[in-house]
Amino acid sequence: MNETPAHYEKAGLIEADERALQVRAQYEQIEQRVLGRTWTLPELALGFTNDAAYVGRLVLAAESTWGIDGDVDAELRHKLAECLWWVFVLADRLDVDMPEAYEATMDRIGDGLQRTLEGMPKS
Repeated sequence: MNETPAHYEKAGLIEADERALQVRAQYEQIEQRVLGRTWTLPELALGFTNDAAYVGRLVLAAESTWGIDGDVDAELRHKLAECLWWVFVLADRLDVDMPEAYEATMDRIGDGLQRTLEGMPKS
């Protein structure tokens, strides 16, 4: 069991959220120069779903059922991190406090699972 106090865990998510938005601001500068505008919310969502789908192919590659060029483990680390980045970016655009939402959701799921476990016979 993780003994890290919850406020430290949330602080880590806050820092990750801030870093993600710093990187997004750099992308926006490039988009503004190249496109004359920044990506719309649907374009951001499409970017996320494309990267998330590619994670599926990388998992297949890690299981040797799909071939890719390059280092599968490095690509998986990169794409999983990028998907996390997208979540923070999308949450920001949708006015969702992702660190708070994550903490509340994990608490709710954990509590529900604990109640389920308590109602099950021990094996």
